Amino acid sequence: MRAPLARVDAVLVQALIAAALSFAHLHDLAVAAGQDDWKAWAYPVSVDLLLVAAWRRLRSGNGKAAAWCWFVIALAASLGANVATAGLLDLGNVPAWLRILVAGWPAIAFLGGTLLAHSVPKAGTEAEVTEDQVDEAETAPEPEAPVPPAIETPPRPTPVPVPSALIDHARKVAAEHHTRTGAPIDTPTLRARLGVPAPMAEAIATHL
Repeated sequence: MRAPLARVDAVLVQALIAAALSFAHLHDLAVAAGQDDWKAWAYPVSVDLLLVAAWRRLRSGNGKAAAWCWFVIALAASLGANVATAGLLDLGNVPAWLRILVAGWPAIAFLGGTLLAHSVPKAGTEAEVTEDQVDEAETAPEPEAPVPPAIETPPRPTPVPVPSALIDHARKVAAEHHTRTGAPIDTPTLRARLGVPAPMAEAIATHL
């Protein structure tokens, strides 16, 4: 537990030192470019705020191109001030182009901070994705309904040939049975009276 805390503390101290030095260099450069009193202190604040806004946009994952652009601009302003105040620039005789750049920096920082803080991702992306998903759902083939198994019909029995004389005799037997019992003759009784096989008895019954 102590090792991670030590690393975090070291990084934090290093970040504070770097921020303080960069803050002082930006202040000195603004003073050399003709910005005095509170205005000289406002320049390093605007640079740091632009860096923070760009870093937060990078971490959010939206609009990374714009975030990287403004992050590089703010980083260039900070590094430029560090290099310029390291003896490579005569702070007593600042060139005109640097004075113009320092004077125009507030407008640049305001533009960058506003775009980073208040711009939102385009809503068309989600809409396009939703429309594509709807189109895919509409064009997706419908699942085929399961085909029920075919019902096998039993083969029809081959008709048994019956002589016409036997049919006439069966009609007489059926008429006699109806006269005696008052009910039509059934196939088992017809078969017993005629003494024929069951298939033939059924075939004779169809003719009665």
